[in-house]
Amino acid sequence: MSSSMEQLYQQVILDHAKFPHGRGLAVVADAHLHSGQSHQVNPTCGDEVTLRVDLDTDGATPVVRDVRWEGQGCSISQASISVLHDLVVGADLTTVEQLSGSFRELMHARGAGLDDAAEDALGDATAFTGVAKYPARVKCALLGWAALSDALIKTGATGPREDQ
Repeated sequence: MSSSMEQLYQQVILDHAKFPHGRGLAVVADAHLHSGQSHQVNPTCGDEVTLRVDLDTDGATPVVRDVRWEGQGCSISQASISVLHDLVVGADLTTVEQLSGSFRELMHARGAGLDDAAEDALGDATAFTGVAKYPARVKCALLGWAALSDALIKTGATGPREDQ
């Protein structure tokens, strides 16, 4: 990866960490929503997040209506949750599962990246390609995705993944 791309990626992460999207756990009183909440901690570094997902189940397939979260930790973990918010709000659960799988694959690619289609689908999340070179930081980047998966299970709309 060229130095200018690394700088761009670092700027995306810094921007999301400084101005996070979806932060704040406001209570939503909407009878049409199914909600699940999860609290996750990275015991290695102490990063933590409480994430709530609200599903709209009125249509043929459930859709993520909103993701709200509170957390503390390094810029990698906080930016990753912010990017996650932007990717999954408005997406159906099949798309969320595909995005989650692609992000996990990216984090285990050791900086090699993914194919163009997967990276296009991930958008700003490709900024974490360089993070995958540092195994200690991979858990930071995956913290919010683990919380999302657990929260979705708690809605009853999904089951546990085979890799969990």
